[in-house]
Amino acid sequence: MIIAFDLDGTLVDSARDLTDAVSELVQSYGAPALAVAEVVTMVGEGAAVLVRKALERSALDSAMPGALDRFMQIYDRRLLDHTVAYPGVRESLALAVHRGPLAVLTNKPLGPTIGILDALGLSGFFSRVIGGDSEHGRKPDPAGLRALMALAPGEPIVMVGDSPADAKTAEAANCPFVLARYGFGAAKFGRQPPMTPYVIDHARELSGVIDVIQRGD
Repeated sequence: MIIAFDLDGTLVDSARDLTDAVSELVQSYGAPALAVAEVVTMVGEGAAVLVRKALERSALDSAMPGALDRFMQIYDRRLLDHTVAYPGVRESLALAVHRGPLAVLTNKPLGPTIGILDALGLSGFFSRVIGGDSEHGRKPDPAGLRALMALAPGEPIVMVGDSPADAKTAEAANCPFVLARYGFGAAKFGRQPPMTPYVIDHARELSGVIDVIQRGD
């Protein structure tokens, strides 16, 4: 079995660093800082969308020239100030890697994705990492998830994530979706949670859910 993981809100809690970077960006244009609760609702669709939404929320020009590049420079500097792996992630990956290839499928650009995985000692668990700036496009486009199927042709694939983009990606690829309800993106589902029986409230619960999926229960 191939298991594909989202990054932000699934493997790592990056909410504080993303918020600090976004706040520094909008403050550089004269707007006040944004709260974590505001910024996490904007995360999950890639850096360009995050910047556009942050500028709009701050009543700034959403097409501000150079804003995306400025944000990436700020975020690169703040990338690991507070970002950590969620509790139980390392242990869950250590178990999951024995089931088959593991991969990361994220809308975050590849550079900062690799930087986070390397710094947190998680890179060694993954056979492939696909960022949002790849040729496969961004979730919910299922092209990236389908590309990961080449890691073990003929084997089933599972998507683990915390956001609607992850759920829609799994649905488009016709594969099981495991909702990481502990992640900050889960709040974006509101009163309409995804139609999946597979939900975890802690990373350590993943192994049991994968057992259920493999048995076909």
